[in-house]
Amino acid sequence: MRALLSKEVGGPDTLEITEIDDPTPGAGELLVAVKACSINFPDALIIQDLYQLRPPRPFAPGSEIAGVVEAVGEGVTDYAVGDRVIAGTGFGGLVEKITVAAAGVFRLPDAFSFEQGASLLMTYGTSIHALKDRGHISEGDTLLVLGAAGGVGLAAVELGKAYGARVVAAVSSEAKAEAAKASGADEAVIYDRQPFDKAQSKELSQKFKEAVGPNGANVIYDAVGGDYSEPALRSIAWEGRFLVVGFPAGIAKLPLNLTLLKSCDVCGVFWGAFAAREPQRNQANIAELFELWEAGKISPKISETFSFDDAPKAITKLANREAIGKLVVTM
Repeated sequence: MRALLSKEVGGPDTLEITEIDDPTPGAGELLVAVKACSINFPDALIIQDLYQLRPPRPFAPGSEIAGVVEAVGEGVTDYAVGDRVIAGTGFGGLVEKITVAAAGVFRLPDAFSFEQGASLLMTYGTSIHALKDRGHISEGDTLLVLGAAGGVGLAAVELGKAYGARVVAAVSSEAKAEAAKASGADEAVIYDRQPFDKAQSKELSQKFKEAVGPNGANVIYDAVGGDYSEPALRSIAWEGRFLVVGFPAGIAKLPLNLTLLKSCDVCGVFWGAFAAREPQRNQANIAELFELWEAGKISPKISETFSFDDAPKAITKLANREAIGKLVVTM
């Protein structure tokens, strides 16, 4: 089978398509023929050894897949050959076939495409964990989403609306603002690209404050980091929750006096670790996502698909923060 492998530390241009042996499922595992693999920001980090997970080389990036079961390992009774499934893999998804633990697999309803299925778990799994488990979002809250036109950002916008929140989307262009509004955002703030000086930071903070209203944002979903985090934090409500989801713009340094003045919480969101540590709670969240999906309240937004040969281009586009919604590689 073909696999897109990272054999050395570097960017997407260092990845190589290589022929390797087909894997064999062990006890409790499934062999899945991959039909689609979505691209996420960790894929750009993991090949540069910048992610918290550093698998031994050679390895394939690709953290979530959709496909068809080709074989079942010993002890697996819940799945059969031919079943349509999705799975989070952490890495290893940019291959033609992969073995995955049956316990971490979910059935993909016939109504949804493989491309959509490969776009659900990481973005919506992260966002439902962030908003429900860490942000304790409730009806009537005001939610500010930074990076609102990316995969996790659009998922947060949709889920925020599903939970009855007023959603303010923060994005870097008019096109991204329109995409966020199309997903349900009530208002959009367009910010400039960093770096910001003190005056620019203060100006952005004022934009956020005006958009969220005089009472502030009850929940802030920060999937950007960098110079954007502090201006957002300054717009938080009394006892608000600031969710640290990711930092493609760099790791922010927050003045902790702001947390005291607003009596607010700064909450880390590490969905992968949550899913591993509390699988039952995670499975309940995923089940809820399927219910919301089937009810039409959420729907993965795929802006572009790429062939397997062009997978490095998809990773490059995401790393450059040029994507709106999800980018998916099809096999």
